[in-house]
Amino acid sequence: MRLISIIFASLLATPALSCGPDTDCALGERHYRIAMPDGHDGTTAVGAIVFAHGYRGSARGIMRNQNLRRMVSDMGLALIAVKSASDDWVLPNSPRRKDVDGSVEFNYMDAVIADASSRFAIDTDRMMMTGFSAGGMMTWNMACHRPDMFAGFVPISGTFWLEAPAECAGPVANVIHIHGDDDPTVPLAGRPIADTHQGDVMEALDMYATYGGFGPSATRNTERLACKDRSNPAGDILNFCMFEGGHSFRSEYVKFGWETFAGSGKL
Repeated sequence: MRLISIIFASLLATPALSCGPDTDCALGERHYRIAMPDGHDGTTAVGAIVFAHGYRGSARGIMRNQNLRRMVSDMGLALIAVKSASDDWVLPNSPRRKDVDGSVEFNYMDAVIADASSRFAIDTDRMMMTGFSAGGMMTWNMACHRPDMFAGFVPISGTFWLEAPAECAGPVANVIHIHGDDDPTVPLAGRPIADTHQGDVMEALDMYATYGGFGPSATRNTERLACKDRSNPAGDILNFCMFEGGHSFRSEYVKFGWETFAGSGKL
């Protein structure tokens, strides 16, 4: 009986095992999911990629992307999938939410990182945030309002709603924006949605270039991406990369972002 009591008490004392890629990690009324790299020993700290889903997406849906899961695991990293409270992220100037400041989402992200790093062996100095579509919008807002939470940000096919903020919080973040050159869903110049408008990608990049003191761009091409890379005197990164096509996502863009930051000593 004493042995059974000890085992039961041990199970109650180890909530870290109660969530993962297939089970929600509860945070009050919110949650996230996490996948540690295959074969992880449970103690060695690893870097992490935090992924924000698109409109009507979910953390469960992100974890069902086996190509993304396998790629992040092969990189020796954790994948953390965050989830909006409803269908979409509560961000400034988003549809029917023009009066919000985004703090509900920024506070949620604070809680996710604090919780994940307490439950799992996460190296919080080696984290990158990314997201697709509405998740790209969430990523841009995090780069502006929580720049020191991640070593780099990779918004994909999403930017600020309506217009770029007049200013961002310091320090200057490292950002790689990736977008299709013929995106009809989130065009580079944006489009009207409900009572608001998607922002202009170039206006966001210009705002951040001015804010961060970034210099002129240099051209760099990969097999799929045509990039214009910028840096500032402090060595921060602001890159804009386009691919041929519309509103689409490839896991390799996430890896490209991580490797670019790692190659520049940011991770």
